[in-house]
Amino acid sequence: MGRVTERRRILRIRDGQLSHRADTLTAEEPLEIRLNGKPLAITMRTPGDDFALAAGFLVSEGVLGAADELQSIVYCAGATADGSNTYNVVDVRLAPGVEVPDITLERNVYTTSSCGLCGKASLDAVRTSTRWPLADDAGMRIGTDVLSALPDRLRERQQVFDRTGGLHAAALFTVGGELIDVREDVGRHNAVDKLVGRALQQGGLPLSGTVLMVSGRASFELAQKAAMAGIPVLAAVSAPSSLAVDLAAETGMTLIGFLRGTSMNVYAGEHRLAVPVSGRPD
Repeated sequence: MGRVTERRRILRIRDGQLSHRADTLTAEEPLEIRLNGKPLAITMRTPGDDFALAAGFLVSEGVLGAADELQSIVYCAGATADGSNTYNVVDVRLAPGVEVPDITLERNVYTTSSCGLCGKASLDAVRTSTRWPLADDAGMRIGTDVLSALPDRLRERQQVFDRTGGLHAAALFTVGGELIDVREDVGRHNAVDKLVGRALQQGGLPLSGTVLMVSGRASFELAQKAAMAGIPVLAAVSAPSSLAVDLAAETGMTLIGFLRGTSMNVYAGEHRLAVPVSGRPD
């Protein structure tokens, strides 16, 4: 297993003073995900929680939805000159009787939509493939005071970020603001996959009644992953993309951006917010 961080010698310049020192960097390595022995995808990730990452990725692709559909996840030998294992290749085996879908076309749709080239097709793909309609959580209510506390609670748990300053994070909270799980990764989408994959392995899908809090922006890809896992509320400290807003509206998700202190923008699903009467717009 690769290390989460690595040390590098650097030249440091401060106020015109030069010095050499060791600096802590976030590790980044490729992970190849295979499905029943066949190559499926490669993602750049921070080593750690690789099995959860692979499982969560397959949830977002509509391949997995329950723990009993997963037979096993194992490391395969990576290609190295000395024959040692790089731990950068995992093979996911579906349980007997679980159909292996032809996801080549779907992956093409998702890949191009991530680049903003195929908006309508990507929205249709998520809406028709998710197993858990978010409308089932229509009665969920969350207070703005709870939401306001989430960024700080997420930041408090970013242990590797404190050492490197180079990791994204994603956390799951209950409607009351109780932390369920938090993961870090060099890729924000990987951090979400690790959360969702761990939930799948523990038999926790769908993630009804939960809030997904992410560092950075809320892209279409993150909204897609939340919808596929049955998460009704997605909050981000930065801006959402237009396609993420469209997807939230299509699926009935509550999407919140620029969540900083007591300020926030609600882009979709405002019906889930428990806002004081005096604070409601006319």
